[in-house]
Amino acid sequence: MNASEFLFHYSSFSPWLVAVPLNTVLLAIAYAIPKKLLTPAGMVHAWILGIAVWGILDWRGYAVVMFYFLVGSAVTRVGMAQKEAAGIAEKRSGARGPENVWGSALTGILCAFGVLALRLLAPSAQGAIALLLLAYVASFSTKLSDTVASEVGKVYGRRTFLITTLKPVAPGTEGAVSLEGTLAGMGGSIAIAVLGWAVNLIDGTGVLFCVIAAFIATNAESAIGATVQGKVDWMTNEVVNGINTAIGASSAIALAIAWQSLRPLLS
Repeated sequence: MNASEFLFHYSSFSPWLVAVPLNTVLLAIAYAIPKKLLTPAGMVHAWILGIAVWGILDWRGYAVVMFYFLVGSAVTRVGMAQKEAAGIAEKRSGARGPENVWGSALTGILCAFGVLALRLLAPSAQGAIALLLLAYVASFSTKLSDTVASEVGKVYGRRTFLITTLKPVAPGTEGAVSLEGTLAGMGGSIAIAVLGWAVNLIDGTGVLFCVIAAFIATNAESAIGATVQGKVDWMTNEVVNGINTAIGASSAIALAIAWQSLRPLLS
């Protein structure tokens, strides 16, 4: 596909003609249901994100981000009464605002725009496109791992430790980890990685890279929470989420490149 064909395809029909009405209908449904998963401003930002994802990566990329949003929102509400009583629940009873939308999805959408740029400017660079698709899936695999680990750990973690010292701390403490939360988080990362493979965004080895990258990034995020978050004004939870997903995406790319380098030596 040359540049003119690409521009015709992406500006004239198909993905964008589906993206706008689909996300508008979903926005209307989200606004109408009594149990809000997004704030009003969050709905608008999610609408923009959804259009961009579908327009660039079609239904396959959309399936990944929607799976993260729905499962992440559901797990945030697990044990909500208990978490609210303890003062460790997400604000607004888990309803996502713009800062939550982009804290979770900024890395992923940047990867998607990278894919768009390469398809336009260097369509033969299939290896680079594959790495960006891997990074896209890994970013949401990482974020779901972090969300599930945190929310499950708050409710079901029997013993919670600070990741930097391994000293016991209360559930919900920044940088706290638990066995139950860690295992649940790994389950979340596996689920999105397998979905990414099922819709043909990544291959089988990519599933493994996503899970490993999510584990690395989730623990790095806990270390940041234990050492920096709350001590630096601009290091908010949303900024840490962005760092978390960036570490996951870049770790997956690094693992894939390392594997490509090692394969000839192992064969």
